[in-house]
Amino acid sequence: MSSSPIHYEVSRDGKVAHLTLNRPERLNAINEELPHALRAAVRRANKDPNVHVIVLKGAGKGFCGGYDLKEGAEEATRGSTNGSQDISRGYDPLIDYAFMKENTECFAELFHSPKATIAQVHGAAVAGGSDIALSCDFVIMADDARIGYPPARVWGCPTTAMWTARVGIEKAKRLLFTGDLVSGTEAASLGLILKSVPLDELESTVGLLADRIKTVPQNQIWMHKQVINGFVEGQVASAQKLATIFDGLTRNSPEGVLFQRTAEQKGFKNAIKARDEPGRSLEYQKIWKSVL
Repeated sequence: MSSSPIHYEVSRDGKVAHLTLNRPERLNAINEELPHALRAAVRRANKDPNVHVIVLKGAGKGFCGGYDLKEGAEEATRGSTNGSQDISRGYDPLIDYAFMKENTECFAELFHSPKATIAQVHGAAVAGGSDIALSCDFVIMADDARIGYPPARVWGCPTTAMWTARVGIEKAKRLLFTGDLVSGTEAASLGLILKSVPLDELESTVGLLADRIKTVPQNQIWMHKQVINGFVEGQVASAQKLATIFDGLTRNSPEGVLFQRTAEQKGFKNAIKARDEPGRSLEYQKIWKSVL
């Protein structure tokens, strides 16, 4: 597979474009290049007159582990970070918004694509990885795969804002107020995704759906998608603007700064433990207190 963050290939009949997130050594974590490469690949598929369906999956152990923030979070208080601005100089919301808006629009290319898009999820689609997966028309997961937005607890807000559009207000609140990861099986029962299947059936199940859709004329797919998306496009666009602003604020709130300092002093994994499991053990409580 190529060194590009997105690997592109088409099926033998040319009707299905297969896009693969291609940073397996980092669990396909999102770096500066990946969103733009993803948008370019989706546009390439849409320009191909033979392609009817776009299938997106991840190389290696999982779909996508979110933004590549380990180094960014640990370096945040030293003046250079990919996860937030240099907090010693104050916070400029416009700079943060412009950067994250660009990424959000790259992921939303899947939602607005005139051709059908399917996310094939194994392993995990976490944080920014869930932003990507949920922007697709369909999500099919392995039963034991996981999806969720843990940074909703501290240091993040899902910028593509697809949760409420998929599961409704109450279930979206349950998922984002807790930041819990749910299995493919539970995600299907919540209505968050289309279907969950055993891992060894995942590829064939996605293939069956793609094979069925690819026999429909492209203009039919486009027209149906415009009508269906029309029910939520305005709400999604408004929510994405607010979510993108709030995402920057969460990373520079008092709790967000504390998370960054914890990552710098105790390491990123310990910061994650303190964020995701507060109160579950004295060890995690001590981690928080030691950086106050």
